[in-house]
Parts: sequence; structure tokens; C-alpha cells
Amino acid sequence: MKQLDTTLMHPAEQLTVIISRIYRSGMTTTSGGNLSIMDENGDIWITPSAIDKGSLTAKDIVRIKADGTIAGLHKPSSEYPFHKAIYNMRPQMKAVIHAHPPALVSFSIAHQIPNTNIIPQAKKVCGAVGFAPYDLPGSRQLGDKIAAEFEAHPDYKAVIMENHGVALCGEDMMDAYQRFETLELCARTILNAHTLGEPVYLSDTQIEQFEQALEVAHPRFMGATYPSDERAIRTEICRMVRRSCDQGLMISTYGTISVRWRGNDFLITPAGIPRFDMEPEHIVQVKNGMVEAGKNPSRSIALHQAIYQSNPNINSIILTQSPNLMGFCTSGVKFDVRTIPESWIFLQDVPQVPFGIQFENPQAISDMVKKVPAALLSNDSVLVTGDKLLQTFDKLEVAEFSAKSLIMATPIGKLHPINDTQVEELRVSFNVGL
Repeated sequence: MKQLDTTLMHPAEQLTVIISRIYRSGMTTTSGGNLSIMDENGDIWITPSAIDKGSLTAKDIVRIKADGTIAGLHKPSSEYPFHKAIYNMRPQMKAVIHAHPPALVSFSIAHQIPNTNIIPQAKKVCGAVGFAPYDLPGSRQLGDKIAAEFEAHPDYKAVIMENHGVALCGEDMMDAYQRFETLELCARTILNAHTLGEPVYLSDTQIEQFEQALEVAHPRFMGATYPSDERAIRTEICRMVRRSCDQGLMISTYGTISVRWRGNDFLITPAGIPRFDMEPEHIVQVKNGMVEAGKNPSRSIALHQAIYQSNPNINSIILTQSPNLMGFCTSGVKFDVRTIPESWIFLQDVPQVPFGIQFENPQAISDMVKKVPAALLSNDSVLVTGDKLLQTFDKLEVAEFSAKSLIMATPIGKLHPINDTQVEELRVSFNVGL
């Protein structure tokens, strides 16, 4: 898996990697969307017009030099005018993404802006979001309207385009991409919450308190060793993180996996590393309650530590924000897994806890997962625990599929869950919770 280190990767390579991720994640179509990067010479590298987004190579990327000369095998994207307008307006921005992801398009045709206070980290990642009036795609007038929105609001790095899609910029391509996928996750979460009931948003104060509570200094230890069983766990975690991203269960900016190593020592994903680009050397060792020196663990480390210390039968934990489960996390609607037998056997009855409990009282959640393998943390994430990591991942998939089925069934009519007698039969037959 290539890492997006801009000091090592050519702009054309960055663009092909990111457009491929966007396409594979279902956030653009074969012909839709365009990305660009401005390099240190003032040249703009941009995806081509009318070329399959699912199979672009670095050779397909078009270079528009600072003097206006075009170099490449194809025509540059027809939306180049507004890319250029954004760079002119925000010279500190070096990357632009435009696409038509389904949830953000829903907001664009409803003439609304997603409220990023729906999940705690989104406000910081996305920043303030604007709304640009409609104009002809590819026209200079459209570029002027988008640029005007960025000019009028210097804090904007994302703009919903009326009846069109979204335009975002960043200090580099990864900055822009993380903003893009986080904003789309917010939009999907809000739409799912609306289908179930009404979204519940966090206040600015709650988000600030959340950020402060997670900024904890952990004791460090030097001289970490990496025996073969430890290295095998690192590889397994990275493989499952990438699988989670491919399945739409994680995004670059959020998703934590940990696995018990020896005793209460464990390995956990780091903070600040894009999930798509995680490598075994990034994984953080936690030993005797101390963190491997030189690395920053996931900010949910205290919760993982509390669970391992109190639950010797739990050997792996996943904490993530999959879009359908987040619909339940942000609406307050009960996630009733009594949909099909498999869902209840895997998950039992999933509780939901108030926002903030995970850092105010991690022991309370640790005690909760003694009885059930999963819990919803309001406006934050879904927590899944298990023995082997693959088993835990399977539970997460079952939970997300169950949530999706419930959301899809909601418009049809009243839902009919498995009744208590049927649940008791499952409990006895499959030895669940006995």
C-alpha cells in the first residue's frame, strides 16, 4: 500500500491513488469528479476530462504549467477554471477535490449544508462549510462563484455546490481527501439519522470538552522489543484496518483496532496516521500500562486498556464510525438487532450509552462488555469486542449490515423483530449468554 508522503510521491501518483480510493469507495462515478495538485513551481496537475476514473494511471494526469501551457495525453478536466480560481484565492492551498458523492449531492439538491457537529472530530477536520450558487459546469462563472465564497469566508475549506456536488481544498492532497471523506460521512450519518428519527447534534462545548478529555499524556517506555508473535499482530491489525476501509467501515481519520498481546499488554493503532496508509511500524505497543516511546496511540487507549484489564476473555477491540450504525448512534433510536437469527446470536442486545462516557468513565463500558460484545457510543462510534480479530471484525460487519437493513426497512412500514420466545430458543440452542 502506497503512503501519501508528498516528499516522495509525484503529484500524478498522488492523484491516481486518491481518485482510485474515491471511486472504489462509491463517492464518484466513472466520468464524475476531478482532483488537482499545485506543485512548488506553480504548475497544476489535474485529472483528465472524459477518462475512466476507475482505471486512471499517472500517465493520464494532465499538467498545466504556470504559463498556461498544457502537457499530457488528454484534455484537462472541464472544471479546471474553478480549481484555478481556488488556488488564486487561497495560495496556501495546494490540493482541490471536486466530486459528486451521493450524500453530499443530496444536501446540494436540498440546498443545505451538513452540520458537522454530528460527530466530535468532524468539526475540526472539515472546518466551516459554505454554499455556492449554481452555474454552468466548467464555466468561468462557476469558478467565480466558488472563489467568491472562499474569498468572503477565509475559514472555508469546503463548499457545497448548489445542485452539483462539493468542492474542497487542502494544504496537501491528504488534507483535502480527509476533509472530503469526513464530510461525506457526516452527510450519510445525518441522512440515516433522519430516516430513523431526528439527528441529535453535539454542542460546541461538548466537542471542546471531548477534545480536552482525550488529550492525556501517557507514560512511555524505552527499548521496545518486537518478537515474532508481536510482529504478526502488527501485520494482522494493518490488514484488518485496510479491509475495514475497503468495506466502508472506517475512514482515513477515524477507526481504532487493538489486539491483546501478552497478559494485559496490547497493540493499538496510532493517532494521526491515515488508516488507508497504515503500516506495521506505525502500530503502538502498550506494555505494563505504558506506551512505546516515540509513538502516539489512539486517543481511545484508556478505554481499550480498561477493557483488557477487566475482561480476560476479550482479546481484540474495534472502535469505528460505520455510516449505518452511526445513524443509530446519532438519532437515539434503539438499535434492535432482533432482525435475523444471526444478528442476535452475534451481537445480542446492543446497548447505547450517553456521549462522553467513554472518557469520563471507561470502566463503566468495560463492565458493560462483560455481558454483551457490542455497544453504541452516542454521537461517537460503535464498539465491538471479541476473541480473535477476524471474529470481532465479523461482528462489526454483521452489526453494520443489520443497521443498514433496519434503515432500509424503515420506509416500508412497521418492523417486526424476533420475539422473546424466539430469542430464548436461540440463546439455548446456540449457548449465547449462558
